[in-house]
Amino acid sequence: MDPGTLESALRWLNYTVDTELLMNEIEDSTTRVSTLVGAAKQYSQLDRAPYQVVDVHELLDSTLLMLTGKIPPGITVVKDYDRGVPQIPAYAGELNQVWTNLIDNAVSAMGSSGVLTVRTGQDREFVFVEFADTGPGVPPELKERIFEPFFTTKPVGEGTGLGLDISWRIVVNKHHGDIAVESVPGDTRFRVRLPITPREES
Repeated sequence: MDPGTLESALRWLNYTVDTELLMNEIEDSTTRVSTLVGAAKQYSQLDRAPYQVVDVHELLDSTLLMLTGKIPPGITVVKDYDRGVPQIPAYAGELNQVWTNLIDNAVSAMGSSGVLTVRTGQDREFVFVEFADTGPGVPPELKERIFEPFFTTKPVGEGTGLGLDISWRIVVNKHHGDIAVESVPGDTRFRVRLPITPREES
């Protein structure tokens, strides 16, 4: 290339590369926005019937994606899913509220670092979803009270004390399942069990 056209050619190459990089950024951003909108739609269940047959993993994934901004970088999320569990009849939007409450509590308990493990599996005629965290644990004297309305171990202004009470009502009263907690320092597990076959609502 002769010296007279070299500068123009380099400028053109620079603009071409910049444009390509910008297009890649736009494509990545569009994909992220589309994924977030899809997760928000799945999370809110606005276009779905309130009672439906659902894949719990889809609900869990959409909830985790919606809560990404609330989970500190020092907390590792581990998904230990049993993909063989059957779909279940459920009020999907309300189950997402349960997942939100349990994940939020686990993150609050661990603070800025730890491991949150979300596990699924089948227990006889139930599908279970378990949330395990590596926080300090629930003291034995408080374990019996954590599902009471307005009871909270969070500092004043950080919790209403209604999250676990609402979760209990959704799981037990509405889905005829159960929710239990096992806790020792470094290993707290909230396990939600939901029936595989529909049951009449009381």
